Amino acid sequence: MKTDQWTVQSWVFGAILVVLLLLVFRLFAPFFTPLLWSTLLYIMFSPLHRRVIRKLDFTAMKGKILRNMWAGIFTLGTILLIIFPLSMVLRIFLRQILELGHVVQKFLNDRPEYLSEMYDKIAALIKSVSGDQINLSAADIENQIKLFLADKMQIIVSQSTAVLKGVGSFAVTLLFMTFSIFFFYVDGPYLSRLVLSAIPIKKEYISTLTGKFMEITRNLFFGYIIVALLQSVVAGIIYTIFGVKGALVLSVLTFILVFIPMFGATIIYIPVSVYMIAGGNVAGGILFFIVSVVFISGIDNVLRPFFLRDRIQLHPLIIFFAIMGGLFVFGFNGFILGPVLVILFLTVLDLFLTEHKIGGNDSVSGKKV
Repeated sequence: MKTDQWTVQSWVFGAILVVLLLLVFRLFAPFFTPLLWSTLLYIMFSPLHRRVIRKLDFTAMKGKILRNMWAGIFTLGTILLIIFPLSMVLRIFLRQILELGHVVQKFLNDRPEYLSEMYDKIAALIKSVSGDQINLSAADIENQIKLFLADKMQIIVSQSTAVLKGVGSFAVTLLFMTFSIFFFYVDGPYLSRLVLSAIPIKKEYISTLTGKFMEITRNLFFGYIIVALLQSVVAGIIYTIFGVKGALVLSVLTFILVFIPMFGATIIYIPVSVYMIAGGNVAGGILFFIVSVVFISGIDNVLRPFFLRDRIQLHPLIIFFAIMGGLFVFGFNGFILGPVLVILFLTVLDLFLTEHKIGGNDSVSGKKV
């Protein structure tokens, strides 16, 4: 009877716990993005912060004041690391987009016959591919393109309010991140212990998972994001030296494309080098290609293994699909959440197999797939 009563009580408390947990998740859901990125940034800079405040006596008033002061300094520095580079890149990016538009406009003004020749070629190509079944004139092609562009312009105009809302949302997110990061620097260890103590798992498993999460975050940040950032910066410098139009636009695309296995930055600099060679600058195109291979792709081949040091032992293809899947499921947050979830899954699977003595002593989380 006692066992039955205990069982019913356990189920009731379990149901209450699940309901309350879902309600708590619902409460914090609107703030998921600022909390996520605040946590990631805190993980990045917490070792330096702990080193700065390690000799402070928090029981004394002076120690408490200095702790809050250093938390404010690190919070300001962390936020500036986001705002300053982002604002600079955005300003130059928009300026170069306008410059590219002026270049295209000048080209069309100098060669007004270019578009009509292009429409004739498109019409001839369509006629040839369709086996003379589709006979469109250059005027028909021109009208269809104009209708398409007009439709897209209407979409851009209609999305302008969404862009303004996005800017406002980013400002609010940044504000919440500022508050969160500050209190993480002030009470980070206490808050982490508070959250982890509520998870009903063995302490050694909690320790393993938290250690793995922090290790994954740092390694992903330095091994992938920082390396991609360095590649894009070097690419921008090289594009600028060789006089490539829209150097910053191409360097931003380089930052995105370096995550694609096997190809990476080559998707950008190979077509650019071919364009330079086709334009008559053979020596410049070949030199540009060699410099890009050595300095842009070379960064990936040298620095990525240095930062990772086999700590994230997953095939690049899995990391790529984890990032892409994360972006599709979680939006921009998936850039980090995708790989983290995959590696945490393998870690939990490893702990489960170890706990139940399944599959011998082999670890699944450390194997390359």
